Amino acid sequence: MLDLHADPIALTAALVDIPSESRHEKRIADEIETALREQTTLEVIRNGDAVLARTNLGRPSRVLLAGHTDTVPVADNLPSRRDGALLYGCGTSDMKSGDAVFLHLAATVADPVHDITLVMYDCEEIEASANGLGRIERELPDWLRADVAILGEPSGGFIEAGCQGTLRVVVSATGTRAHSARSWLGDNAIHKLGAVLQRLSDYRPRSVDIDGCVYREGLSAVRVDGGIAGNVIPDAASVTVNFRFAPDRSVDDAEAHVREVFDGLAVAIELTDAAGGALPGLGTPAAAALVDAAGGQVRAKYGWTDVARFAALGIPAVNYGPGDPNLAHRVDEHVDTAAITATTDVLRRYLTG
Repeated sequence: MLDLHADPIALTAALVDIPSESRHEKRIADEIETALREQTTLEVIRNGDAVLARTNLGRPSRVLLAGHTDTVPVADNLPSRRDGALLYGCGTSDMKSGDAVFLHLAATVADPVHDITLVMYDCEEIEASANGLGRIERELPDWLRADVAILGEPSGGFIEAGCQGTLRVVVSATGTRAHSARSWLGDNAIHKLGAVLQRLSDYRPRSVDIDGCVYREGLSAVRVDGGIAGNVIPDAASVTVNFRFAPDRSVDDAEAHVREVFDGLAVAIELTDAAGGALPGLGTPAAAALVDAAGGQVRAKYGWTDVARFAALGIPAVNYGPGDPNLAHRVDEHVDTAAITATTDVLRRYLTG
């Protein structure tokens, strides 16, 4: 059985040693549920392969601690192993070390100044439609009510506030097919993408300071498609463009900006995927207290995380976990055990006031 009262470093190793690739989280959910029911007095419920627990102490504010229990596919990096101060294994950084900190604190903070909700959810690492947090929002919305939400995503010990939005568009050009030996009879669609790529090369991203967090935007080609044979002038070609935008833009604003960048070119633009960002919201009392507890170690989150789901619900949310985001999903994924201890200490100070 998982020992929630053990050192969070040992608890991290125990969680890592339970394989839990996306869609295969039943065993880890079973173990977490059993441990919470037997080792705490929290209200505990199960939703699919997500486990939720909370205090009901009547405190004036509520803090939600959320962590996903799934990992990317194992790459011959289980079971966990210790090498000095480093703990190696699939999920050590993203994000079972964060899960371990949250589970340990839920079991050991006896008299918190905030009520606590713990959400251990499934299927974060795959398509958004499968995300367990989205299912909980639909089926158990009361369990997501809070004054601030903390996700244990790897953040290198910094509070990473809010997150960028993201969208993808496919920019397409058409032409006339012809034999490449008589290229003048055709109209090369790939060549028309040259102007698109030039616009991207010339693009200068915007940097935005929000609540002391600087978000830098980026507009990048991430895929090019075109051509059917080595002796045919192509009549269709496209480039997929990803825009990572600051959270002061809505999805509509971001799409309008991308279309403006390519204005005047003989291309079609199709939006294929989009998710809004999340403002940091560090001015609320509960969030400001967390910043104080962390000694002001705050920076913007580059990338999209589930904090955006909470932002859409009007709940300030941050990423704060001991893992290093640069190590997530790597074969040599690992976490510095000192970071696990430090994150635990910061959050314990925050939860106990």
